[in-house]
Amino acid sequence: MNTEQSLSVVLAGGGTAGHISPLLAIANALREARPGVRLLAVGTPAGMEARLVPAAGLDLVTISRVPFPRRPSMDLLRLPGRLLHAVKQAGDILDEAKADVLVGVGGYVCTPMYLAAWRRKIPIVIHEANTRPGLANRVGARLGGHVAVAFAATRLGAARHVGMPMRPEISGLDRSAARTEARAALGLDPQRPALIVTGGSSGAQSINRTIAASVGLLAEAGIQTLHLTGRGKAVHDADGRPLSAPGYQQREYVDGMETVYAAADLLLARSGAATVCEVAAVGLPAVFVPLPIGNGEQALNAAGLVGAGGALIVDDGTFSPEWVRGHIIPLLQDPDRLARMAASAERLGIRDADRRMSSLVLETVASAKAQPTKPSRKR
Repeated sequence: MNTEQSLSVVLAGGGTAGHISPLLAIANALREARPGVRLLAVGTPAGMEARLVPAAGLDLVTISRVPFPRRPSMDLLRLPGRLLHAVKQAGDILDEAKADVLVGVGGYVCTPMYLAAWRRKIPIVIHEANTRPGLANRVGARLGGHVAVAFAATRLGAARHVGMPMRPEISGLDRSAARTEARAALGLDPQRPALIVTGGSSGAQSINRTIAASVGLLAEAGIQTLHLTGRGKAVHDADGRPLSAPGYQQREYVDGMETVYAAADLLLARSGAATVCEVAAVGLPAVFVPLPIGNGEQALNAAGLVGAGGALIVDDGTFSPEWVRGHIIPLLQDPDRLARMAASAERLGIRDADRRMSSLVLETVASAKAQPTKPSRKR
């Protein structure tokens, strides 16, 4: 363990924005709590972290990506050698950084990082974003990692419920105060009910199709719709032109979801962990259409907020113009119900998860340093 005064923290995770965003939020909270902290992020060359982490001003190094095959194949035979190579890379990174602690948020990079840290007796702190834990974080928990979770329903070791670390622009958002400016920035009418639809940066084709078929219904009901289709997934009409309708506008994406959250009366979205936690934190009513593939974690992520009355949920295969007519339109025409949903969401939300994670990291380091020094495992 580093005996110098400055603290060295290595943060591992990546692959998707759902892993990278909390990693960056934790890093920023550590900088605030411990000025002079040395931070290093570890990812894989092919993940979104290769672009997002350096853009956020955080140093990044990469190791080989080691996916775990789910069925017998040649990749399964190659797995032990690939994993050993990645663990060696991970160990070299930890040694060079003189790491005091490893913080992992999930993704392929974390398994070799956890194994390398365990061999060196470097304490491990884990943040699990989903209700159903990922494989890497389950490995880290079995190796004695200190676990924090975004959702109270998550079962992973002796976990501490901290919420989802998020950008301060979101965690500190006052929707009422920011509403007028946000609507002006997005070209929305300040008076009409506003539905904002997003499938995330990559879009959601099934949601896009249903909304495209519902624009007339929404307009007739006096509802304006801002449709964030995802990069390269613009919605077109029968003639191949970008879809256009009264009260409807589409964009591929918006920089800064805090503007969307402030402007919307209702958000329609997938139920990724970050989205669920963010709408709860800011008190925004939502309709979730969980991703129909994977291991069902998106439906589980939404369950707590839906159960608390802060959101609605609909299966991807059930989401249709008829469902929009029967559920979304009446909801947007009922301000009192929207207000009750907003209050229910906000009661469940956690705004200071980044600081809670920072505290856990610092507590873990202090506890490790207070323990009698023991020989490290063979490196």
